[in-house]
Amino acid sequence: MNLKVSFENATIDGLVLAKVGNPSRDEPLQTSKQIFKVEEADQPMLSGIFMRPFKSLSLVGHRFRHHSSLSNHELNTCVGKIFEDTENLLSAGCDIAQRLYSKSSHPNIKSGDLCVALVQGIDLGEDQTVRGICILKSESVSPFLSISAHEGDLQLNTEHGINPEKIDKGCLILDHLERKGYYSLTFDRAGSESRFWVRDFLGVAPIPDSSLLSKRVAEMAVQAVTPEPSTDTEGASSSENPPWAVNDTAKEALSYFDDKKQFSLQEFEEQALRTPEAKAKFREEKQRLEEEEGVKIEEGFDISKKDVVKAKKLMKNIMKLDTGVEIKLKPKVVNNPDAVLEKGYDEEKKKSYIKIYFNKDLA
Repeated sequence: MNLKVSFENATIDGLVLAKVGNPSRDEPLQTSKQIFKVEEADQPMLSGIFMRPFKSLSLVGHRFRHHSSLSNHELNTCVGKIFEDTENLLSAGCDIAQRLYSKSSHPNIKSGDLCVALVQGIDLGEDQTVRGICILKSESVSPFLSISAHEGDLQLNTEHGINPEKIDKGCLILDHLERKGYYSLTFDRAGSESRFWVRDFLGVAPIPDSSLLSKRVAEMAVQAVTPEPSTDTEGASSSENPPWAVNDTAKEALSYFDDKKQFSLQEFEEQALRTPEAKAKFREEKQRLEEEEGVKIEEGFDISKKDVVKAKKLMKNIMKLDTGVEIKLKPKVVNNPDAVLEKGYDEEKKKSYIKIYFNKDLA
C-alpha cells in the first residue's frame, strides 16, 4: 500500500541531534541536551532538505514488525511516545539514537551524524494531515568553501559539513495506521535492502500490496528459471547459456501474467515454473523473502501489470566469454537477438562462435 504523500506544507517542529559512533571501535555516542528549534526563516530550506529524499526516491511503504507483539518493539514505543506527547521528543529521540548505537557494532558500520525531527503538516490527501518522525543519518562530511568579509577585506573559509544531496540513510514514520505498526518510508543509499538499517535498527517490513507482490514474484520467476552460469574445467565462465536463450525462458515464465488479473500461486508454479529445479529455486527464495524481509507471498492477489514489466530489467544483456570478450546487447537486441546474432560451433577449431550482422560501424 503506497500512499500519495505531500510535503508542500511540512514544517520541522523540533530536532534531536546525535553523533553515533561504532561501539566496536570504542567510538562514543553523543546526544542533544535540549531540543533544537528551527528559526522561521530557515523552515523552507531545512524542511525541504529533510523531506527531499522521500519525494525523489521510489519508496515502498513499510511498517514496524515484531515476532511477538508491537508493544515489545523499541522503536515503535519511542515513536508512540512522541506522537502521544511532543514533550517526549528529547527523551525518545535520545532513546532512538541509543538504539542505533547499540545496533552499530559491526565493523563495516560507519559512524555518523543523526537527526531525529518532529515534522508537522504532512498531507495524505482528502484533507488528512498527519505528523511524522524523520530520522536521517549522514555517514560522511563534505568540504565546502565560503567567502566572507573581515576587517574591510575578503577571506576564504574552509569548513566540513553534511551534504544534503548525500544523506546516507533515512526513515519517515507517519502518525498513520498506528495499530498496524505505523506507515513509514525508508531508504539506504548503500543498498535498498540493507539488513542493518531496515531490519536491525528500524525493524520494519514492506507492506505487502498488489504492487509489491507482483514485482517480487516476477523477479523471483526470472531468477528461478535463469540457470546458474556453468564453468569449464579451468574455472572460466562458459557461454553455454547466451543471454537471448536465458531471456526466452524468462519471458516464457513472465507470459503467465499477460492475460491474467488475479495471481494464483499454485497455478503459477504449474504454468510458469515447469521444471523441478525452477520450482525449488522459487520456493527457496520465497522462504528467504518471508523469513528475512517479512514479505509473505499470498496464495492469491491482484496483479499489477506495471510492476511485472519492471522485472524485465533483470533480463541478461551482457555475455561474458572465456576469451576475454564481452558482448553487450541493447534492449531492442535482447528482445529480438535472432535478427542480428547467430551462434554456432566450429568443428575444426573445437570452439563455439557468435556471428554478428550489422549495416555500418557507428564508432
